[in-house]
Amino acid sequence: MKDEANFFERVYEIARQIPEGKVTSYGAIAKALGAARSARMVGWAMNASHGREDVPAHRVVNRIGVLSGKHHFEGTNLMQQLLENEGVKVVDNQIVDFEKHFWRPEVSEQ
Repeated sequence: MKDEANFFERVYEIARQIPEGKVTSYGAIAKALGAARSARMVGWAMNASHGREDVPAHRVVNRIGVLSGKHHFEGTNLMQQLLENEGVKVVDNQIVDFEKHFWRPEVSEQ
């Protein structure tokens, strides 16, 4: 459990660095942590972060820009609304101009 909690905190550290108006993917965060095959665990961390205002979980999407975690947010379109408030256009649960908005976290040297 301790290792999982530590992993989640490392995920949150990266998520906090995502600039407003940008998004990244679960896989990009996993790769930055030196755990490229742990995208699903990054998703679990994002799900566990709800209620923590210091973690912008709405800025983390799947590898093709789909709001795959939106059902974990209160209300039907909260994730989309939060992104659109930052200038990110979303149509049919997918980010428009995904590459333009994509932010790549620094890859750790582990």
